[in-house]
Amino acid sequence: MTRAVLSLGSNLGDRLGHLRTALTVLGESVLVVSGVYETPPWGDVEQPAYLNAVLLAVDPNAGPYDWLARARAAEAAAGRVRDPERRFGPRTLDVDIVAVWTDDDHPVFSDDPELTLPHPRAHLRAFVLRPWIDIQPYGHLPGHGSLTDLLTTGPLAVEVPELSPRPDLTLESTA
Repeated sequence: MTRAVLSLGSNLGDRLGHLRTALTVLGESVLVVSGVYETPPWGDVEQPAYLNAVLLAVDPNAGPYDWLARARAAEAAAGRVRDPERRFGPRTLDVDIVAVWTDDDHPVFSDDPELTLPHPRAHLRAFVLRPWIDIQPYGHLPGHGSLTDLLTTGPLAVEVPELSPRPDLTLESTA
């Protein structure tokens, strides 16, 4: 059985609806979903605010590239169109594979440009790490350490107050 942490983000159209689309596409593999956070855009500030969440998914037959295929299927279902001119631009749905573990609980490391694991910028993104703490309070990002340590020390500590929990918006797994 593999475990994967996936990050969800949307800042165009029905943002919450797009996050729910991802849950529908990922189906019964979704074990638990974080709370929803409203966050400022990252990397390209000339765009609307995002809704972000993180989920933990499990599947006895899924490898890292299976998770990538599922992520892309969820993005396609939400009508995502990639703009090569705006790498960090607005999107209906972004699903990133943050980290994957094997069935014997070893993290998967990959430097394949198609799927770098763990995600090469996850340790720099409060909008990924903070929701992840909702579902794994003592979680660790492979190769980088404790989620709490990453958020409370260094440059991310100043970003955390910019994340707005949205308890009025809920996501639920179908598992």
